[in-house]
Amino acid sequence: MGRIIAIANQKGGVGKTTTAVNLAAALAEARRKVLLVDLDPQGNATMASGVDKRELQRSGCEVLLEECAAADAVVRAHGGFDLLPGNGDLTAAELKLMDALAREHRLREALEPLREKYQYILIDCPPSLHLLTINALTAADGVIVPMQCEYFALEGLSALSETIRAVKGRLNPRLEILGVLRTMYDVRNNLANEVSAQLQQHFGKRLFRTIIPRNVRLAEAPSHGQSIVEYDRASRGGIAYLGLAGEMLRIERSSAQNEARQGG
Repeated sequence: MGRIIAIANQKGGVGKTTTAVNLAAALAEARRKVLLVDLDPQGNATMASGVDKRELQRSGCEVLLEECAAADAVVRAHGGFDLLPGNGDLTAAELKLMDALAREHRLREALEPLREKYQYILIDCPPSLHLLTINALTAADGVIVPMQCEYFALEGLSALSETIRAVKGRLNPRLEILGVLRTMYDVRNNLANEVSAQLQQHFGKRLFRTIIPRNVRLAEAPSHGQSIVEYDRASRGGIAYLGLAGEMLRIERSSAQNEARQGG
């Protein structure tokens, strides 16, 4: 049974799409079957995966409006993973869903048949806490929160934590924060180091050890429609995302071993 992971932060420009695309590619590199869901109307994850958002025959819009099955909208990305693409039509889907019955569960119901096919389903959420993001949180088993180590990012994290608690209580009792990921990190920045220390104190084991550095190659890769694993895996950004995938797999193995011991 595959795990569904939302990559969410209502603050824009924190490396959310970068994380979604490159983590999908890094997990695929580790021979895991991965589906990336682009739920952001900007369609940046779709373009960064080498798929033109302007030429889609089917997308997440049709899936959410129940006009096609999710499996029928999936395409193959360059990075060795599958993609449920998205574009500006998702905004129209969100508006149409406002008055729909059980509107928060549309994505969950659409992805459920795909759990057997994929080991990881990653959802790139829009930079807001509106209906699309609520759909992602309702569908997900856990959330990865990418964030820059700056003052206002802490305020945004507090708001997101409140939303996750609300969704957990009302819509999805299994939802948990899997980890907070420090992105665009500059060790020369004193504030970044201070915020990082606060995160370590507050989140403990739920703060990923892997840190994503500021890296020009990471910024360049999407313009070529490639993940950093394809574009320059030996760069600091490439090494960091491959390391993040390895850390996630180690955490998963450790959790499975603990469950086995408790079951025994």
